[in-house]
Amino acid sequence: MESKKQSSLIASWRKALMPPPKLTVSEWADRNRKLSPEGSAEPGQWDTSRAEFQRGIMDAVTDPDIHTIVVKKSSQVGWTEILNNIIGYFIDQDPCPMMIIQPTEQMAEAWSKDRLAPMIRDTACLKDKVGDAKSRDSGNTILHKTFPGGHLTAIGANAPTNLASRPIRIVLADEVDRYPASAGEEGDPILLAKKRTKTFRINWKLLMGGTPTVEDASRTDDEWKKSDQRRYFVPCPECSEYDYLRWSQIQWQDGQAQNAYYVCAHCGSVIPESHKHWMIQNGEWRATAPYNGVVGFHIWEAYSPWSSWGEIACEFLKVKNNPETLKAFINTTLGEVWGGAGETVDDEALFGRREEYPAQVPMGALLLTAAVDVQANRLELEVKGWGIGEESWGIEYRILYGDPKEDSVWKALDDVLNQEFEHESGLKMKIWVTFVDSGYQADRVYAYCKPRQSRRIFAIKGDDGPRPILGPAMKKRTGKNQRPVDLFIIGIDQGKTDIYARLKKEEPGPGYYHFPVAYSREFFKGLTAEKMLIKYHKGFPRQEWTKKEGAANEPLDINVYNYAALKLINPVWDALAARIPKVKGQPASAPMTGYQQKGRRMGHEGIKL
Repeated sequence: MESKKQSSLIASWRKALMPPPKLTVSEWADRNRKLSPEGSAEPGQWDTSRAEFQRGIMDAVTDPDIHTIVVKKSSQVGWTEILNNIIGYFIDQDPCPMMIIQPTEQMAEAWSKDRLAPMIRDTACLKDKVGDAKSRDSGNTILHKTFPGGHLTAIGANAPTNLASRPIRIVLADEVDRYPASAGEEGDPILLAKKRTKTFRINWKLLMGGTPTVEDASRTDDEWKKSDQRRYFVPCPECSEYDYLRWSQIQWQDGQAQNAYYVCAHCGSVIPESHKHWMIQNGEWRATAPYNGVVGFHIWEAYSPWSSWGEIACEFLKVKNNPETLKAFINTTLGEVWGGAGETVDDEALFGRREEYPAQVPMGALLLTAAVDVQANRLELEVKGWGIGEESWGIEYRILYGDPKEDSVWKALDDVLNQEFEHESGLKMKIWVTFVDSGYQADRVYAYCKPRQSRRIFAIKGDDGPRPILGPAMKKRTGKNQRPVDLFIIGIDQGKTDIYARLKKEEPGPGYYHFPVAYSREFFKGLTAEKMLIKYHKGFPRQEWTKKEGAANEPLDINVYNYAALKLINPVWDALAARIPKVKGQPASAPMTGYQQKGRRMGHEGIKL
């Protein structure tokens, strides 16, 4: 007869020999995962119901019928912790060879130190299975962890040798839009990693995801479009109809963005933030495209328990008038791609919104700039008015025919730049800054600009590629023992991107472009003469502006130069508004501009009115 002690020992052996219970990733996390204080604002026991939408993403990894998963996401949705839970699950429940790919090796090291190591330390079922990298006999390093039955390797997508060695069953690819197009000369890093799963014919997994960037150049978006495009549908508390959350349905009263609410697209009910948690708790993932072997998830910040609809609305109001900050909002808050890389602007639509100004310079225009493009048989120029929020008014577009090698055309330019323009208030306005392109007949441009720099007439040169719209002035020598001329380098690509974003604005206000009735159809065709395309150079995608066949793009270039001239001035809009007489004939005040306040930072004296 077995003793009590023997029975207990046998029971312990049986328990040890029993296979672990079959759990999903979310079930494992809810039972075992501890969030560490270094990586979470809510340390302690993991609770999937806190952000219920995470459950479907995690559990897809343990679905035997699913092999490839794509997640297109914003920030604030717990993506890194989803990856950590998947890794923890396989270490504990289904050990095997795993790999996580970060954009660079430095990022892989940072993830291992800052996120993986604390999870292993604080999650009891992992602590005894993965040795400490600091221990000499652990067999572990920062980028390689071993455990009974498997191992985990963290690599950078830019390291080709790490992508082409031992077999891997689970591949996790993080922030794939930031990967190089090719790992060295070996090819696409995701394809290289996927090849390593071939040994595991039945139970391999590839999970890739991240924040999308630019349309037609976003790996995340391209892969998501190949999937069944699942979205998280939530019920309306009023009509019970299910729909996924859309940015267009988040609305607010004027001046109350912090109290933004959601409007049901089915019944029109106003849903306050207080109902969001219930909606998320009762939501479900639904495919919106046919299944073609890839499961895809899209999730954005409106679902997050760590961001309110009001906070999202307030952030939008802060960034909406700046194309670069708006792009970041669309990518990181909405989880969507920015723009259409092949899009241009409709010239006929712009032509159709020309206006009859009440005066040569309308009331909203507070300062004038000019820009000049030099061609073989002419000078083309535009005088432009600027107002609060960089709203702009085309004032005059001129073509001065003549050979730039001759003095006569430059004399005609002087006549234009010296003239005064009548403001609606009665104030006589002069041009504050003029930029003259030196891309053609550079020596003639330098000779014209050098003696006129005291009148803020400067030579410029456009440059393609990733550079700011306006850099500091260079000193360009024009002859032996002569004083150098100032030359500003203009970021053409950035300028065109900003201008096209503003040309799409349909309502007057910050960033809006106004045009007078005198502007011809040819002007608008030139203003919209280019489109941005994605081209590949040595395997890397690059945005390039391409001129339409047969189009003349001088008006677009000139608008870029005028925009750069405004950046040189850096105006203080409130002070300029105070300068404009409220009654016709009243004398104007003369406030300081932001350019004066900056002093010699750009290499010039401050501009005087």
